[in-house]
Amino acid sequence: MDTPAGSVRGTGPTVTTRPTVTELRLSAFRTHRGAVFPLSGLTLFAGASGSGKSSALQAYEALARLAAGDGLRDAFPEPESCVPEWAGADAEGRRGFRIGCTVDGPAGPVRLDLAVQAEPGLRIVGERLTCDGRTLLTTALRDPGRSSVQAAWLTAGSASVTRGPLPDDRLGTALLPLRVAGRTEGQLRVLAAAEQLVVGLRSVFACDPQPRGMRRPVVPGDGRLRGGCDNLAEVLHRTRNQCTRRHARLTAAARTGCSGEVADLTVEELADGTLRALLGRDGGRGTPLARLGEGELRFLALALVLLTGPGVLAMDQAAEVPAAYQSLTVLADGFDRCLDAGQARELVSLAAEMAARGHVRLVGAVSDASFARGVNGVTVVDLMP
Repeated sequence: MDTPAGSVRGTGPTVTTRPTVTELRLSAFRTHRGAVFPLSGLTLFAGASGSGKSSALQAYEALARLAAGDGLRDAFPEPESCVPEWAGADAEGRRGFRIGCTVDGPAGPVRLDLAVQAEPGLRIVGERLTCDGRTLLTTALRDPGRSSVQAAWLTAGSASVTRGPLPDDRLGTALLPLRVAGRTEGQLRVLAAAEQLVVGLRSVFACDPQPRGMRRPVVPGDGRLRGGCDNLAEVLHRTRNQCTRRHARLTAAARTGCSGEVADLTVEELADGTLRALLGRDGGRGTPLARLGEGELRFLALALVLLTGPGVLAMDQAAEVPAAYQSLTVLADGFDRCLDAGQARELVSLAAEMAARGHVRLVGAVSDASFARGVNGVTVVDLMP
């Protein structure tokens, strides 16, 4: 069944000083058809099971991975599942899907539209990069027997465009800095748009805390939080020693998201060298996190993600780009999973505060967004199955 773009309630301020993804387009992807979703600093996709919430986050994460230089197979491990059921095959038996996005920033609104063939083989068959209505890059599959596409990008010099082959399993926009000389005004415009799109997309942390893993003691490592948050104790140990102000804020959040008195969040080293986290109680007692409910554990993990930054999260950053030019986006599937109404309200309020500060952007999927309606800065996209 087709998924409409849905009704949108609430908008946050658009920040254009940093490259920022402001729109996600699912022209033909899973259950979505012709869907255009606006994205603010805090966007929640709401709907019942099968409405396409997780699909929207999957498409966003895939675009981010392509922008970071990953191949198609890494971005789409099960590409056949991305093809809409209603999409018929062409005369050669080919089927695929189409997605895209818009990234606002100093270069203006930059649009990327991508056509991917999933069957019989996975490859990019068309890519278009535009800015202010002007086409900067196009690619097309000319010879199905070759593992490349024919690309044409704006030159605005003695020749209006430059043509050349690009791999059919990589995002052409991410490869442009290696192919464009940057000598003419047109080439500089292409490079600025490509950089803006890549930077706006790639700073993504996909997070879905798994309480079962979070209950086990953890071996000390690099102190960077993984997407499943199973090494929560290790990261709490780091924040308690290195980020005292944020750790104190996390402890304050724990007082509202966890039952009983919470005096502190502590970490102890066990005899085998592993670490386990505890809720410090009044009188020096401690409750191991293994005793907490799933909602409490997910609340703590998501609050930690919102209060930390890329240096604490296990994610890929554009090392060549100053941090002030990048905007961290957290993708949280099942943002309200296992949470009660009070926990969900506290967590979305924290997310809205961090988004308003420009500290983090959040795109989440929830089954019921009633807890977030009316919260300043939150955009709710209602989907129907």
